[in-house]
Amino acid sequence: MKKIKKTLFHLRKKKDEGEKIISLTAYDALTASWLSECDIDFLLVGDSLANVVAGYETTLPVTMDQIAYHTEIVVRGAENIPVVADMPFLSYEINPEEAVRNAGRLVKQSGADGVKIEGGMNIIPAVKKITDAHIPVIGHTGLKPQAVLQLGGYKVQGKTPAAAEIIKEEARALQEAGAIAIVLECIPSGLAQEITEELNIPTIGIGAGKGCDGQVLVTHDLLGWFEKPKKFVKQYSDFRNSAITSVRTFIDEVNAGEFPNQEHTF
Repeated sequence: MKKIKKTLFHLRKKKDEGEKIISLTAYDALTASWLSECDIDFLLVGDSLANVVAGYETTLPVTMDQIAYHTEIVVRGAENIPVVADMPFLSYEINPEEAVRNAGRLVKQSGADGVKIEGGMNIIPAVKKITDAHIPVIGHTGLKPQAVLQLGGYKVQGKTPAAAEIIKEEARALQEAGAIAIVLECIPSGLAQEITEELNIPTIGIGAGKGCDGQVLVTHDLLGWFEKPKKFVKQYSDFRNSAITSVRTFIDEVNAGEFPNQEHTF
């Protein structure tokens, strides 16, 4: 029996009822299909595909064409889970009109249920324009990976009172502009909890402590596709070493004439 698809509007309901929101990234139909077997609230087609799929050092090279393609194939696999597409670098900063065109493309062409946008006060006009077009927007403040060149690296944000107040102001403005939720990345846990308690919309943390309304991680990090996890990541599996061991066993069996055997031969 086909499962009923969730919507992004149940995120607010979960906050109101004190239930945690769970999100993971997906970049292909197969991953999306087996994540659909789990109790996940939405899948994020993150611009992190630059790092975990394309091998770039930063997320900056990701294009609209790449996000649109990966969103389309994730939607194909995510039968019952809403899909949110990241707006890539320079797809929304130039002007609000271009922002809404690009967001509309991800919804109309790729089938996304909403978009996520990094930024603070500079993106408020774009958020308003996109929400006016009836497209759900999830904001993203704290550490903004697309601002890595300006920040000088991936550093914890909001550590001083002045910096913390800026993040609070950005969160308030995003809510006022119509965002349905906000991702808080790499900020002190106390600050994240303050923001969570003040806002009416949900907060979703990544490296922001357990006081947020929910958590999001890059699936590849969670499953251990990488040798060394980030500080804020708990690896629940060791896919990398397991895969290497399996491939080496395959090579040894082929070299020894053990594979394919009669069981695997027509």
